[in-house]
Amino acid sequence: MIDWIQTHLPNVYQMGWSGTYGWQVAITQTLYMTFWSFVVGGLLGLLGGLFLVLTSERGVISNRLAFNILDKIVSVFRALPFIILLALISPVTRVIVGTTLGSKAALVPLSLAVFPFFARQVQVVLAELDGGVIEAAQASGGTLWDIILVYLREGLPDLIRVSTVTLISLVGETAMAGAIGAGGLGSVAITKGYNYSRYDITITATILIVILIFVIQFVGDFLTRKLSHK
Repeated sequence: MIDWIQTHLPNVYQMGWSGTYGWQVAITQTLYMTFWSFVVGGLLGLLGGLFLVLTSERGVISNRLAFNILDKIVSVFRALPFIILLALISPVTRVIVGTTLGSKAALVPLSLAVFPFFARQVQVVLAELDGGVIEAAQASGGTLWDIILVYLREGLPDLIRVSTVTLISLVGETAMAGAIGAGGLGSVAITKGYNYSRYDITITATILIVILIFVIQFVGDFLTRKLSHK
């Protein structure tokens, strides 16, 4: 196998697996950016989506002003193309991280990109739940926290489904961030492959990104089916 790679994919072989600029580092950087951006941005998005549902006109703590403010924030950030967001918040990224380059710096814009996307997905999922279940929780004297738990429990399969969609979108955004200095497979595909006409590197990096997306999709679909039949 190694001999075949050396013969047919010489530039891929030359990069090597380990080392500062090896494939292992690129894959690790992509996984690092994807995981931590989803943790931070996903948590903010989950809280934002819950808040939008709870403060909506039919929400349990309906508040038109609070709803409109958060709704507009989510809409504005969702409307921004990711590449524009990267440039727009670069001063904020520099203040928080100390630099605008590298995987760690990319976490700031990536998390901000995940937040509005996931918040809107969560809002749609929870707003479509059976209202009777929520009303029953209220009628039984459930606290706000109890009602939130009902929302999360009843919407769990669909929340996993939209989490899968968000993660897949996030992988694409890490590749875009990598192209302008964040590292990862996106950086390898552009800076080490395309820019030097080393198309075997570009194709290999692309295939690895596609494999990662397939894995996320498979796991997400499996968990969704598993929880939907409970």
